Amino acid sequence: MLRHLLPDPASVPVEPDRLRELVAGREWFHTINLGHGVITPGIDDTPAKLNWLDFPESLNGKSVLDVGSYDGYFAFESERRGAARVVASDKHCWESVGIADGRGFDIAHWALGSRVEKRLISVEEISPASVGMFDVVLFLGVLYHAQDPMRYLRHMFSVCSETLILETHTDGNDHDEPMMVFYPKGALNGDPSNFWGPNVACVEAMLYEVGFGNVEVIWQKATRLVVHAHR
Repeated sequence: MLRHLLPDPASVPVEPDRLRELVAGREWFHTINLGHGVITPGIDDTPAKLNWLDFPESLNGKSVLDVGSYDGYFAFESERRGAARVVASDKHCWESVGIADGRGFDIAHWALGSRVEKRLISVEEISPASVGMFDVVLFLGVLYHAQDPMRYLRHMFSVCSETLILETHTDGNDHDEPMMVFYPKGALNGDPSNFWGPNVACVEAMLYEVGFGNVEVIWQKATRLVVHAHR
């Protein structure tokens, strides 16, 4: 099994034919260039998101935590951009079946010869004691899955020493005051793990409330939002 080969990727040469077989044999969320002429057929146009996120061109010497890493695109991209330490964390998308069984991350990790640290841990378990402190925390596509959004953001603040990059679904942006729309029983896209659609004012207010000192709206389009929150 490939999982048993992953602790030391350098000792397991990548065979392009085997890699193509593994990639073709599953569904993918992220679109990742794995080298060897292989790109994962993700349902998400992940590389396009780099333009939205204002992702740092260089992360030389930085530590990065990618929360809700899924197939790991942004963790691997952080590593490629020179981060000294990268931790990828997830639980919801690594303990299910099919596209969310965590195996996509494992295959990509192996193919890229990556040293990204994989942590099977929920957002609620993230703390300085459990994962450490990070210069950059990536919190992409996670907030609207939170039953308790403020709790999630407090956990992010607790491990972020410099910058949080947050991308989220939003709703209610015709209101100037902070507010959130609740989605019961899969009301948003038929996905019962989607709970809240905060408006932009609410995202900013929550980030300030948990302790961030400066919040910048980086990109906004329709119901998607990217902000950088700084300590």
